[in-house]
Amino acid sequence: MKHTIIDASQLELNDKVVAIKRVTKTVKGGRSMRFTALVVVGDGNGHVGAGLGKAVEIPEAIRKGKEDAIKHLVEIAMDDNSSLTHDTIGKYGSANVLLKKAPEGTGIIAGGPARVVCELAGIRNIRTKSLGSNNKQNVVLATISGLTSLKTPEEVARKRGKSVAEITG
Repeated sequence: MKHTIIDASQLELNDKVVAIKRVTKTVKGGRSMRFTALVVVGDGNGHVGAGLGKAVEIPEAIRKGKEDAIKHLVEIAMDDNSSLTHDTIGKYGSANVLLKKAPEGTGIIAGGPARVVCELAGIRNIRTKSLGSNNKQNVVLATISGLTSLKTPEEVARKRGKSVAEITG
């Protein structure tokens, strides 16, 4: 997955907690409890990132998750009606997420973790289907992987040495 470094200081970022898990570690004196928070951040304008934070208390885990997500921001190619430029499948681990382009007025048709990523990325018309694993962390990362693999018609035309009209038909 390619990551271009994006300056997050100029973006108005919103964040959403996707999952909070209580994890335990068995130590000599018993069990030590910690929390992990999966957080997705986005500006609603083509930038989105996900991060994982771990701490003894929930608010601290969420803060760390948000910081981690800001470090992993990626840019997404979208078309005129806030949808994808083409259909794609995002893969991460055993989670596969099918992302389909949708016409204006469709809305976001997506399950929990994929929906959060699409909303924060600023996509308003999309159909998704989670295939394989339904582990929230892997579904979020698979969705982001699929969104980063999108290419604009201009990029494809430049790469093939053709005009945009020839590519779009």
